[in-house]
Amino acid sequence: MCLRPSHVPRLLLLLATIFAVRPGVCISAPISGYEVIAKYPHSTASYTEGFFYRDGLFYEGTGLKGHSAILVIEPETGKVVQRRDLPQQFFGEGIIDWGSNIYEWTWQSHICFVFDRFSLRPAGQLTYSGEGWGMTRTAKEIITSDGTATLRFRDPKTFRETRHVVVKDGRDAVQQLNELEYVKGEIYANIWHSDRVARISPRNGHVIGWIDLTGLMPASLRVNDESVLNGIAYDAQHDRLFVTGKQWPSVFEIKIVSRLPRKSSRSRR
Repeated sequence: MCLRPSHVPRLLLLLATIFAVRPGVCISAPISGYEVIAKYPHSTASYTEGFFYRDGLFYEGTGLKGHSAILVIEPETGKVVQRRDLPQQFFGEGIIDWGSNIYEWTWQSHICFVFDRFSLRPAGQLTYSGEGWGMTRTAKEIITSDGTATLRFRDPKTFRETRHVVVKDGRDAVQQLNELEYVKGEIYANIWHSDRVARISPRNGHVIGWIDLTGLMPASLRVNDESVLNGIAYDAQHDRLFVTGKQWPSVFEIKIVSRLPRKSSRSRR
């Protein structure tokens, strides 16, 4: 059959109709699995809210009023070599290192404590609005979560918001973003009460991929229903990725392994 020029637009429209994605159906970001490389001791007394690795040590921020602290830990032994407790009325959340300091902010008190990184002595305070959840940093900015789908970028000196992104997997907003880590130009985020970690573009908030950590910590070894995955640390020098959870008995060094992309039939909100 010979097609006339006038037939082409109608043919293209027909093909577009046939192959169009149906409303309410979206393609999710690809999902990766994991392989455990090593396991390290972790205190089940630590309600992990912040976690990072620096100079051969784990730095951990813990939550719960009366139990919130910054801990400096030897990975191989789990021994706490330094500790700074927050005043009992505060619920500690995410932590980051910035220059010679460590920041730990709080859940609903609108105060970010600043400590000297070497002595853990108080070095100041910063303020903000909204809730404090996770925290990480690039070379120039602090990145924070507040339990919503929004990540906020902040000036390290003033803690003021400079911009924000809304995190989405396809068209769906990803809520309850929690503990954060900056890894190879991407933001890794725990999702509260989920065994998945989102890999997020800091440019536009799009989810690049997921890491499915199902089965990493069996339910039988969790203290209670709040003993959830929440702690990501990255050793850039040796390209090592660590994960843990609230009151988990272990920190896991993991390797990300490929899995095929999955389709999602979730309706758009």
